[in-house]
Amino acid sequence: MTIIVFGIAHCDSVKKARAFLAERGISYKFHDYKKQGVPQAQVREWVNAKGWEALLNRKGTTWRALDENTKSAVANSNTADAAIAVMLSNPSTIKRPVIVSDDTIIVGVDFESMAKL
Repeated sequence: MTIIVFGIAHCDSVKKARAFLAERGISYKFHDYKKQGVPQAQVREWVNAKGWEALLNRKGTTWRALDENTKSAVANSNTADAAIAVMLSNPSTIKRPVIVSDDTIIVGVDFESMAKL
């Protein structure tokens, strides 16, 4: 079983999740959005599993800095395509961390779900 933690190295939520896994001896690979980017197929898989609303961080500074037309396009869209486009062009708008293991996808710091890994 391979566990991959997706996020940004300096994010406090990512640091908490990584520390939690390390303290329990759970090995994982880390994928840094800033250095490695975010594969479109991966984002689509997450959205299909969890919904774009669960993945798009609309409380962060990156989202707040986006122009109103972009934010409105996401809010008024009947599909996930607008949200996916924003997440791909601005990876910091993806909630962190996203932890993937086989068929399990965990969005955010969820200690209970992480303990089950």
